[in-house]
Amino acid sequence: MSETKALLPAIATFAASAMLLRSIANDFIPNEFRNFFFSGLHSISRRFSSHITIVIEEFQGMSLNEVFDAVEAYLGTIEIASLQRIKVSKVTNEKKLAVAVDRGEELVDVFEDRVQVMWKYVCTKVESSRSCNPGDLNASLRSETRSYELTFHKKHKETVLNSYLPYILERSKAIKGERKVVKLCTNDQYDCYATQEVILNHPMTFDILAMDTELKKALLDDLNNFKNGKEFYRRIGKAWKRGYLLYGPPGTGKSSLIAAIANHLNYDIYELELTDAGSNSDLKRRLLAMPDKSIIVIEDIDCTIKLQNRESEEESCNTNRNQVTLSGLLNLIDGLWSCCTDERIIIFTTNHKDKLDPALVRPGRMDMHIHMSYCTISAFKQLAFNYHGVRNDQLFEQIEGLILEVEVTPAEVAGELMRSRDAQISLRRLIDFLLEKKTQQDHKAKTNETGTKEEHNMEEEQTS
Repeated sequence: MSETKALLPAIATFAASAMLLRSIANDFIPNEFRNFFFSGLHSISRRFSSHITIVIEEFQGMSLNEVFDAVEAYLGTIEIASLQRIKVSKVTNEKKLAVAVDRGEELVDVFEDRVQVMWKYVCTKVESSRSCNPGDLNASLRSETRSYELTFHKKHKETVLNSYLPYILERSKAIKGERKVVKLCTNDQYDCYATQEVILNHPMTFDILAMDTELKKALLDDLNNFKNGKEFYRRIGKAWKRGYLLYGPPGTGKSSLIAAIANHLNYDIYELELTDAGSNSDLKRRLLAMPDKSIIVIEDIDCTIKLQNRESEEESCNTNRNQVTLSGLLNLIDGLWSCCTDERIIIFTTNHKDKLDPALVRPGRMDMHIHMSYCTISAFKQLAFNYHGVRNDQLFEQIEGLILEVEVTPAEVAGELMRSRDAQISLRRLIDFLLEKKTQQDHKAKTNETGTKEEHNMEEEQTS
């Protein structure tokens, strides 16, 4: 700091001289000579400058810059007494306030008690979609570009690049881990790089998830193998990703299972609306903007958007290029672009698996197919324990017998168990509900059987 104070008078004198020189030049030197002169002066001053500035932009091409994200987390934890403006935020369930540097602010940091650096947060407004920053391919898609400028003495270059910045990357992981909460995110409809997010307060975990016991265990084993499989995926030459297809009738717990997966892995959920993506290129940008360690959910894939069949794409490619196609989606989840991110899970949900193109559900795209079936005995027992703390009861035998005969969803069973805080009342009401469902089911079956027989008789009469 003493060196800096000693330099201040010299800097002030140099600045005053420069201003006087510029004033004289404006009056007596033609524009073309003046521009040439000051350009040369600026080049000379840069050559003799003792400092270096590193620019860390928010995006690297079309991908998020990991260093920018780490710096943002790190700077919020160091001494901020010198700042005039800071940003402070907190969301539900976060333990600490999140502090960040505001635009235009400068912050001094000292590394290993000897390397002094200056940080500056820079935001540049993008006036229109036609404006383009050559160093940022995404500038035209956002209202502003963001970056951090790191300035330090030349003699510390090796230390900053090889020690200081790697230290920030590691430190930021601990910082984000301390205040990590699972979030539910979605891309903005009009700006694929702007993310809208809320805290996912869903309390569902695998411990209380009403799901077939064996299937739950198989899924948990698969998720744990995936999370710890970085070296395995690298060794076999595959992208570190996993695809799951959740299929079955409504009310069988697909959303609850997704929440349980997110809470188990501590990954954020990114809901991807295919209807908001106008083209394959737009879909590509949206997927690349989603970070590692995330769960991408595409719900109701069979009806969210009418994906053009691969066989018909060639015929209509010249008539409508602005659409998401099946081949475009397949390339993004299992092609070369899928290798641009790590530790990512993709979940598709559908009520009608038979309507999906076989190419979409093959291994490598949807690695594990999870049938979210009607309520099973093990799922009922879990629900009874969740709602009433009951693991066994004399009414269980009758209920289990009915569950084997009746198609009832876990959501319907849960609805009956919630109707009273008294376990016996709830269980008896559940029996009545199941008996009524059985009666309706039997009546429907008889009606269908009668209709089938009548149709058969009519066909025989026509034949004869």
